[in-house]
Parts: sequence; C-alpha cells; structure tokens
Amino acid sequence: MKKSLLALAILAGSTALTGTAYAADKTLVYCSEGSPDGFDASLYDSGTTLDASANTMFDGLVNFKIGTTEVVGGVAESWSMSDDGLELTFNLRSGVKFHTTDYFTPTRELNADDVIFSFTRQMDQENAYYKHNNGQWLYFGYMDMANLIKEIKRVDDMTVTFVLDHPEAPIVANLAMAFAGIQSAEYAAQVEASGNLDDMNQKPVGTGPFKFVNYQKDAVIRYATNEDYWNGKPAIDNLIYSITPDASVRFQKMKAGECHVMPYPAPSELDMIKATDGITLMQSEGLNVGYLAYNTEKENFKDVKVRKALNHAINKEAIKEVVFSGYASIAKNPIPPTMWSYDDSTVDDEYDVDKAKALLAEAGLGDGFKTNIWAMPVQRPYNPDAKKMAELIQADWAKIGVDAEIVTFEWGEYLKRSKEGEHDTVLLGWTGDNGDPDNFMRVLLGCVAAEQGGNRARWCNDEFEAEMQAALLTTDAAARTESYKKAQGIFKAEAPWATIAHSIVFMPVSDKVTGYVVDPLGGHWFSNVDMN
Repeated sequence: MKKSLLALAILAGSTALTGTAYAADKTLVYCSEGSPDGFDASLYDSGTTLDASANTMFDGLVNFKIGTTEVVGGVAESWSMSDDGLELTFNLRSGVKFHTTDYFTPTRELNADDVIFSFTRQMDQENAYYKHNNGQWLYFGYMDMANLIKEIKRVDDMTVTFVLDHPEAPIVANLAMAFAGIQSAEYAAQVEASGNLDDMNQKPVGTGPFKFVNYQKDAVIRYATNEDYWNGKPAIDNLIYSITPDASVRFQKMKAGECHVMPYPAPSELDMIKATDGITLMQSEGLNVGYLAYNTEKENFKDVKVRKALNHAINKEAIKEVVFSGYASIAKNPIPPTMWSYDDSTVDDEYDVDKAKALLAEAGLGDGFKTNIWAMPVQRPYNPDAKKMAELIQADWAKIGVDAEIVTFEWGEYLKRSKEGEHDTVLLGWTGDNGDPDNFMRVLLGCVAAEQGGNRARWCNDEFEAEMQAALLTTDAAARTESYKKAQGIFKAEAPWATIAHSIVFMPVSDKVTGYVVDPLGGHWFSNVDMN
C-alpha cells in the first residue's frame, strides 16, 4: 500500500531532522486546525498561534503543571512576595539553556538579563522591539501590565524583583501565561544587529522542550526535541504540526495513521470517532465560553434595549443541538460554571420572539435594521462551526426584522479587523489562560481591553470596572467572589454580549500515544507524551 504524501513528507522531515532512519525515531504528528500568525506568543492572543509557539518552545518564570491550573516553577525555581504585595522576587534556575539552532548559538545560560528583556520590550517605548511592533503586545496591553509593573530590578545574575505599582491578586498565575515566555536577550541583540527584527517572530529561540526547525505556511511546522531541556528531554524525537483546517479531514488522517492527535473534532462525528479502533476519544469540561459581541460603539448597538432584543431573539437550545450536537451547556455568564465565583443565580435572556420585537419597538427600531455577523473561519473549542452558528442567528434575527449579512476573513485578518472594531457583531470565545475569573472578565470586558482591542464589544462600564479593580486588589477569596458576582450582574443587565455556550472539549488521541493529558486551559502539550 502506497504511503500518502503527508506520510512521505513526515518521513523526509524526520530523516532531515535526525539523520537517522524514520523507524528509529519517535515522531508525533499533531493535526492542528490552522496556521499560526507567528512564533512570538507575546504578540498574539489566538490559541492556534499560542499552541504552535509558547506551548512547544518557551517557558515562563512559572508554568502551569500540565493538565491543571496549578502554578509550578519554570525557569524560576522559587519566588516570594513582600508583605505589602508590591515586590515579587524570582530566584532563577541554574543550568537553563536556550536552543541552539542553525541561526543562533547561545554563548551563555539563561540569566536575569533575559527576564528583564522579555518584559521591558513590552513596556519600554524606546525599546527597538517595542517600536518595531508598534507597542502591540496584546495580553500585556489587555491586562494593563505596563501600569502594574513599575520596574524590574536585577538583584544579581540569578535573581530579579518585579516592583509593582499596586498589589494584584493573580499576578503569579498571569506570569505563567503565554505572553510571559522568556526570550533570549543575547539572541535579541543578534537579531537587532542584523536589522531584521521580524526574525524574533519567525525564527524563534526559547528554552522549552522543543526547538524550531522550519515552517511551510499553511502546511507543516517541524520541531526537534530539545536534548538539553532543563525539565528532562522529551520522550519523542520529533514533533510535526500538520496544518489541516477541516475537522473531517483531520479525522480521516487519524484513521489512516497520518496523525496521532487532533483538536476540535466535528460534533457530528463524535460517535464515529468513539467507534474507531485505535483511537481514544478523551474529553473534559471546557473552561471556555462562546459568545457574540455587540460593537457598542456602533449606533444601533449603543442602546441596551437593542442588545437585549437580539439576545431574546436567539434560540440557544437550537444552537446547542445543531452546532454542538448537544455536547455543550448554554451560557448565561461570561465565565464558565466550572470556575470559582460563577453566579448560578443569574437569569438568562430567554428565547422570546415577542419580547424581542417589543424591545426593538421601544428602541425605535420596530421596522428592524441591517447589520452583520462576523463568523470565524476556524474551529475553536468554544465554537466548532461558526458559519453554521451565524446562519442560525441570522435566521432568528430575521424573525424580528433584523437583516444580518454573514462576514468572514482569514483567521489572522479576522482577529486583526475585529480588534480594530470594524464589525457590528462578532462571534468569538475564550478558553481560560490561568483559572482566574480576571482572565475572562477584565481581559474580555474591561475598559483597558476596550481601548486595546481585546474587548470586542468595546464596552466600558464604570460600575463593572470598579468591581474588576476591587477584585484585583485583594487576595481574600470571599471578597473577590463577591466582586465578580456583582460584575456578572452588571454584565447581564447591560448585555454587551449574547452568551452562547460552554462546550465540552473532546480530543481524539491515537492509542500509540501515551501520557497525553487534556489541558483545562485549552492548550496542547507534548513534552510529557511517549509513543509505543
């Protein structure tokens, strides 16, 4: 039987990576859902991009223990906070090596200079990389980190202290997120001297379990194991990302043995996948939310009555059955029910066409209006088929006289344009980065995020913002919970989104793979897997 072109490509890639026969290598192929926008995670907020960059090649000062939201040491082996919550000190791990590639050979191990560079480039407006990227460090901006971090002090080669403007409860967990991956200051200087600053994004160098080999756009990414990884050499020799946007095609590749792990299976194929020999369908409750954001800067969406009317017009039960094949729960809050501080007493905007029509009439739009629905071109855990979801919402809104055109773009363009506020309404969603409600509510709905573009509703509410800030300034769990519950009430009353669903996450994994764990934070990790 002839090998497929993909299998031949993998064979050629594996041989090229190791110089040994394919049979002697352990090569894991992950059939990813889309192409990354780049490989410097600090520049992006797309899960597809973070999976291909941060999760493979970088470490933070702290990391999340795989499969949990527990913070563990990364390139820092320990840390401590001052009693006033204003100084966070990290003791760096000795012996951490940056990747050696065909474009960079480090002359030293990781030290405090690398940590300082990794953050100052995102906050120092005179830094060459800050200027080159026009200050567009997405998570750093959404989370207002520049107004939190006053200074990073170099105590000695292996110790750094973050001096903070104010206490912030989730600061350590936030530093385990992808944007905080530690870059090589030595490599950055080499790139800056070359004049081609894009190389930091296109030719990555980290300390993580895998190192970059090459990328063929929209086709394949190749990584080799990092033999010198401080946390132990991975069991697999090579990691291949086979970029396969169509979920059904990913499944066919799995059946043919051309890939070993795939994300975001089509809900309609789950029963078929379960029945397929050689594949285990793993699942977990998703720490996610899918939503439709109303651009509250657009004239028709400034009035909460219009937003509420559109919410009441959406049949979310139908969406749950058609788009998710029932494998989801209907969302009423901006955070998932598995997250602490979730307010189960929230009353959802029920499906009620007559009520929707009445609210539109009260808003002076009884004859309806024209708008658009932006639909994602890729599958995400919170939305496996945005086009179908948009079609269902389009039909629902037509019943109340709202004529909605469905719009889509290539994924990177979709994120860029929606960040800039070109949409009327946009389908998006979120999978938690750190297990803290702040990561959903402030990052997606806060006023700074509205300015920076992460808040696609472009909604800034003073009462909501006050609760966000109150929750940041204390580590008392009860007080934080109270603030987040109040904020959920404000959100529901103001309706900047139509909350759609929290999906169950499914991961088909080949029985040849051992050790794979479904990540509650939505990432995909391969440093802990083996193959038989």
